[in-house]
Amino acid sequence: MNLKIEKKLYEAIAKEIHSDKSPVGIDAKKTHVLILQKLIAMEERLARIEQKLAEK
Repeated sequence: MNLKIEKKLYEAIAKEIHSDKSPVGIDAKKTHVLILQKLIAMEERLARIEQKLAEK
């Protein structure tokens, strides 16, 4: 699997999750919230697609 991400988007995400207070350089809580938010959106989208397929 090749995960390519546009440099501008990569830098925006990195800036959003960066933390000087963390030993690893990111805010883990914020990072997890963003991941969960995206997963929920994907789950909702998948449910809509499945519903449309079931209607056919």
